[in-house]
Amino acid sequence: MTKVLIKETQNPTILKFEFEDFITKNESFEFKNIDEAKASPLAQQLFYLPFVKTVYISGNFVAIEKFSIVDWNDVKEDVAEQIELFVSNGGSIINLENKTKKQPVTVYGETTPNPAALKFVVSKMLTKNAVEFKNIDETAASPLAKELFKFPFVKEVFIDENYISVTKYELNSWEEITLELRTFIKHYIENGGIVFDENFIPNEVKNEATKEANFDSLDETSQKIINILEEFVKPAVQADGGNIAFDSYDETTGTVKVIMQGACNGCPSSTFTLKSGIENMLRSMLNDEKISVEAV
Repeated sequence: MTKVLIKETQNPTILKFEFEDFITKNESFEFKNIDEAKASPLAQQLFYLPFVKTVYISGNFVAIEKFSIVDWNDVKEDVAEQIELFVSNGGSIINLENKTKKQPVTVYGETTPNPAALKFVVSKMLTKNAVEFKNIDETAASPLAKELFKFPFVKEVFIDENYISVTKYELNSWEEITLELRTFIKHYIENGGIVFDENFIPNEVKNEATKEANFDSLDETSQKIINILEEFVKPAVQADGGNIAFDSYDETTGTVKVIMQGACNGCPSSTFTLKSGIENMLRSMLNDEKISVEAV
């Protein structure tokens, strides 16, 4: 009879059930519900358990994320026995016929002005909404960002159009981790992984959409500032793996507040860019020397 070992993970809601041999060929799978699990009869079987939230299959293990209605100590032995019986009785772990067909993509890394951030450019459109994730708790909208935060060296993730900007902690150098990140992103997308779920747009993006919808209600100077940022500034910062968004304009003080995201957030050269680049551009194009630009 097939035997599996129960292994704890750093996440208390997730347990790994390890096999003696590899059960996949250099591929990883994640299933959120029984409909998504058509490629895995084993995962479909597990979703009949009411506490199963997510099933991961990779390498030599099946990992299960549970809902909080049960404690792992009460059910883990039964789950291990169910997996053992299913496989011993000839049940299929991964059905290759129903597996999602690979979608070949190319992914390459680009340096940015921010030494802590690298831009991974993908040969396909990823999202229509620029979204920044500061930690794993903010990643409901992006399963890919959630997976990237499981790498201990990933500090922040920013996704826009056809690229992903990753900001790292100082502990590792890019030479040590670039290949690992690029390979992971490539395989994740090729195997049909969800990069961005438009149904779970974070509040900050919804707010940005609301600001755009209220464009006509803004004062004339604010409208001009937004147009200048969109036409002349945003393409340049996007090329560097970041984004800039208009926040507010104070007519009394001449202060323009902008939001810097992605590689531009925390970049050592961002202050110079704001003052010598964007500020001077706005002063010149609006013919107003009183204007100053601040990042919020």
